[in-house]
Amino acid sequence: MTTTTEHEHIDAVRDRLSALFPDVSRSVIDETIAAEHARFEGNSIRDFVPLFVERKAREVLQAK
Repeated sequence: MTTTTEHEHIDAVRDRLSALFPDVSRSVIDETIAAEHARFEGNSIRDFVPLFVERKAREVLQAK
């Protein structure tokens, strides 16, 4: 059985958002993900962090 790390999940989020927003530069997507991911620093339960990051980052990118 393989275990996917949070970092790998965030990489997948980056790929999905890049495909969803092809007109948005990769640096803007990276900055948006980093800002949303930083909101969860220090939280001990990490299982759903990539999901929350993706949802919020998608909202932010759609508003631009």
